[in-house]
Amino acid sequence: MTSRDDILERLGYPLDKINPEGKLVAAAVVDGDTIYASGQVPFDGSELVYKGKVPSEVSVEDATKAAALCAANVLRVVRRTVESLDDIERVVRITGYVNSDADFTDQHLIINGASELVLAVFGDAGRHARTAIGTSQLPLGAAVEVEMILHYDSGPL
Repeated sequence: MTSRDDILERLGYPLDKINPEGKLVAAAVVDGDTIYASGQVPFDGSELVYKGKVPSEVSVEDATKAAALCAANVLRVVRRTVESLDDIERVVRITGYVNSDADFTDQHLIINGASELVLAVFGDAGRHARTAIGTSQLPLGAAVEVEMILHYDSGPL
């Protein structure tokens, strides 16, 4: 059986490419058997690769790729927190934010990029509840931001 860590890497998202944690906010917080992962923007290493309004400055296709990258960044943080993605029992919820032009209404299509990546890594355990929201702006001008809530096997107490 292939590990979820291996699947994420085979999909083109190396586990060692992770952003440093901020000083004021944790990248992930564990509460019992629930992980609350902070929102991640589409950084590839130290570079913000998708920046601007969708679809006038960032195409729908690129924004969908950005959502997948954001989800990968969340999973990298989660993996650092629990040591292996195989410890995750299920992805509970994804919330995706799209830096949208005022008349853009296809945010759900953009956030499909995050959902598809999660399903590719977790299979049925990746089937989740989701919200896709259009916003007037995101941190650093990012095109997309994704956050997650996950359930994991915390082991014996």
